[in-house]
Amino acid sequence: MKPAISASFGLSPSGRVRCFDPQHPSRAAFDESEEAGLFYLGGHAAPPAADASCLYWKSIIDALVRQLCQIPADSKDAFEHIHPDKSALAEWSLNAPPMPGAEYLNPLTLRDIWSEVMIWVMQQVRTENGMAPFLAKYAPAWSRVGRVTLHLAENKNDPECPFAFMASYASNVSQSGRLTQLPLGKALAEYSGAKNKPALLNLLRPLHAAASSCEFMADLIESGDVFHPLAWTPEEAFRFLKQFPVYEEAGLLVRLPNWWQKRGNRPRVQATIGDTKKAGMGLDAMLDFTLSVEVDGVKVSPEELRDLLAGDAEGLTLFRGKWIEVDREKLQDALDHWQSLAHEDGISFIEGMRLLAGASEQLRESGDEAEEHDWAFAKAGGQLEDLLRQLSAPDPIEPPAALRATLRPYQSIGLDWLWFCSRAGLGACLADDMGLGKTMQVLAALLRKQEIMPEAPPSLLVVPASLIGNWQREASEFAPGLRLHIAHASAGGTGAPARLDELDLVITTYGMLNRLDWPASIQWGWVIVDEAQAIKNHSSRQSKAVRKLQAQMRVALTGTPVENRLGDLWALFDFINPGLLGTASQFGAFVKQLNRDGQAHYAPLRRLVAPYILRRMKTDKSIITDLPDKTEMKVFCGLSPAQARLYQQSAGELARALEDSDGMKRRGLVLAYLMRFKQICNHPDQLTSSGGYAPKESAKFLRLIDLCEEIASRGEKVLVFTQFKEITDPLESCLAGVFGQRGLILHGGTPVKERQNMVQQFQREEGPPFFVLSLKAGGTGLNLTAASHVIHFDRWWNPAVENQATDRAFRIGQKRNVLVHKFITSGTLEEKIDVLLTEKQDTADAILGEGAEKNLTEMNNEELLNFIRLDISKTETSI
Repeated sequence: MKPAISASFGLSPSGRVRCFDPQHPSRAAFDESEEAGLFYLGGHAAPPAADASCLYWKSIIDALVRQLCQIPADSKDAFEHIHPDKSALAEWSLNAPPMPGAEYLNPLTLRDIWSEVMIWVMQQVRTENGMAPFLAKYAPAWSRVGRVTLHLAENKNDPECPFAFMASYASNVSQSGRLTQLPLGKALAEYSGAKNKPALLNLLRPLHAAASSCEFMADLIESGDVFHPLAWTPEEAFRFLKQFPVYEEAGLLVRLPNWWQKRGNRPRVQATIGDTKKAGMGLDAMLDFTLSVEVDGVKVSPEELRDLLAGDAEGLTLFRGKWIEVDREKLQDALDHWQSLAHEDGISFIEGMRLLAGASEQLRESGDEAEEHDWAFAKAGGQLEDLLRQLSAPDPIEPPAALRATLRPYQSIGLDWLWFCSRAGLGACLADDMGLGKTMQVLAALLRKQEIMPEAPPSLLVVPASLIGNWQREASEFAPGLRLHIAHASAGGTGAPARLDELDLVITTYGMLNRLDWPASIQWGWVIVDEAQAIKNHSSRQSKAVRKLQAQMRVALTGTPVENRLGDLWALFDFINPGLLGTASQFGAFVKQLNRDGQAHYAPLRRLVAPYILRRMKTDKSIITDLPDKTEMKVFCGLSPAQARLYQQSAGELARALEDSDGMKRRGLVLAYLMRFKQICNHPDQLTSSGGYAPKESAKFLRLIDLCEEIASRGEKVLVFTQFKEITDPLESCLAGVFGQRGLILHGGTPVKERQNMVQQFQREEGPPFFVLSLKAGGTGLNLTAASHVIHFDRWWNPAVENQATDRAFRIGQKRNVLVHKFITSGTLEEKIDVLLTEKQDTADAILGEGAEKNLTEMNNEELLNFIRLDISKTETSI
């Protein structure tokens, strides 16, 4: 499976739309404001290579601009009518493509974005002195040259020709402010004479634009009938109705009967799935499957259906006193196709869920998928509807008596949800933000399993090695009744437990799972994987080892959004609910189908996976209201003379080395020098390995001393993150002099057994005042809420990784405001990369997924050297 494609647009946690592509035509407008950038998308043609995120936001603003274009030029009070309806907001929310911040998208967010754009529009209209000049300036792609309206209405006085057609035009605005509509034929008289010919051509241009792609309109213009009111047969009315999108695209306004605009007037095949209870639910269950035909929500009798299917014509039919659209061939095809789906025992649960989501039962690629859904749809029957209801809002039951903690309301919901998924035989992804207590919810669920199903097989928990101690400690404190076994060398053994029936939970690591054979031979009660992003690469050894495990239920725990990368989403679901998203190739074809015709239609995928993902964010005040604030600040440092000399010397060496390198050799060379520049910015001794680490030789060390002296004076604690193991000791020595006592150090070489002891030491009020951690080893799984300051001494160049590390302090249990200090060396590539990070701070993959380093290796020599070149003007003040 191909890796996720980086999106050019996305959403920030505060609900702001961001443009991440510096080359996108709308970028200058976005630099002015979010609203100006969004309106640029709606007012201009999409660039040829526009991706799904661009087309998605353009489609929303297109709807807004379309409504604006229907406002009379001099109207003073029409803005209040420019708003999306609830169904449009819901549909847009469902159809959002994968992009940074997709997890923040919902109808309320979209409504707020729409409102902000409308406020901006009203301000600009006032500035431009009217709607017409405003649209001419900001929406040139829209055909605003004519105000012609095409009307179709029922004519109940003529059974032979029951429809009436008329074209009108906007001639002027009355004193009351209303637009005056006149029959189009009167325009010939109003614009008679050579002098007015350009104005007439301007008025009629949308009609001719529509005629260029619509034969029916071409006939009306050629015959002159478009200038006169007409009485039409149902066949003529249907020919007109089928082309109304063409008319709107050309800039014409269209007024149609309400029953056509709703499009609910078609007879549609309804498949009711899971109406009666069969032998359980779950992925292997079979569901009953019944078919009926309905019009506007009312079932059609067998006799009426026979009448509708009689003959071979298509068009408008009078049915129960109302006109409906009937395509007999498509209706019959839909009946035949859906009848073919049901087996003798019904339909499988997986196929049924796909149909309910609006996907095909086999996730087949089909260019006519949308058209098929216009003539048929699936509906959950009573039993399946109850299951889906409980997946979204499970019935509450009492927490287990053995739990030694009080669950927060959202944690109780998580417990009930996990329990319901287990009883229904469905896998679950608990994707709560870091710090919201996923561990606690799982321990509570395991206690409930022990309490209600004491004879059930034990469960297996797979975690990164650094989290073994964390799970042990949490279980000992909050669920001491759970009978645990640690299958890891650090716990003294890796063999299979002698009496599995006397255990509730076995804990092992991803690394051990690759080396042990016995876990795959056991039928586990539950299999739980923590930090589930570890299995996102479905071809890796540890991912394959996890998939071999047999279990009655599978649970994935992750604090990373699972909506923004389709490859990760498939890998996750192939573990928790194997088969639901098909094989990798089936899923790839399905995703290709969702991007048909250059438009994104992700609603089926979102509906398909949503029931099995529970994600809550700590920024959501409805979830948790008692977390303090987190404030991030950039700390700019200069360079010492020694650092500046080494930096410039290395830049010159890189320039010379690039002249004789290419391909993989060049890439390796660039990566090595990027690491060298990082080391120089930290301390020159880190590059030269001289070992002295005198603080005066590094501007960062001096700034760290100044900052920590203030922290020490307040009696506060601090976490210091670095990506380099070799600098952790010098940092600890430096800070020991500031705080007057030794601190703690944790890196990849720290034994697993010691890590939890360090956490407990630091968390004690009288414990060490500072903790130096390598970002990779200390960035996950640790609860370090005793700290009120987090310092990123050097940057990982990946906001997601840095935020993950910061969340060691900013999580449940934190009582203080948390200040995050990010050190940046001015005038160096650190500052320039920070600019890139700021531009892409909401991107799920940080800088295109593989970090800034990969981006820089792809620059040509001139671009790269310009990027890393030292700006002395910004460093002299600190030298």
